[in-house]
Amino acid sequence: MADLSITAANVVAGSNSVQEHGLAGEAIVAGKAVYKASATKKWMLADSNSATAEAKVTRGIALNGAALNQPVTIHKFGDLTLGSVLTAGTSYYLSDTPGGICVFADLASGEDVSFIGVAKSSTVLAVNVNTPGVTL
Repeated sequence: MADLSITAANVVAGSNSVQEHGLAGEAIVAGKAVYKASATKKWMLADSNSATAEAKVTRGIALNGAALNQPVTIHKFGDLTLGSVLTAGTSYYLSDTPGGICVFADLASGEDVSFIGVAKSSTVLAVNVNTPGVTL
């Protein structure tokens, strides 16, 4: 399988959404997995095989698109309509494509595991990010 194909215009937080607001450290599209850079305190695209250790740790999903230094809202926990076709009961993870989300089977040797959530239905992802510090 490949990364989820997300329609940014259809990314919508559920009523139980826990969010954080900040600035984008690069161009970000709604529905992409992100981390917060410690040096700049700006949101960047997460990547499971990045050379930067902190980039391998997903902190949430962007709820809106933003250009460099523009405001972005991050969904950190709760239900999220992702604008993609999901498989109920399937777990989803950070992929090796910056900001990408994939199933576990798509992770390869050398990638860090960063769990994003479990699909509650074909449209809703229950986001509960966890990065256990495991490299495949």
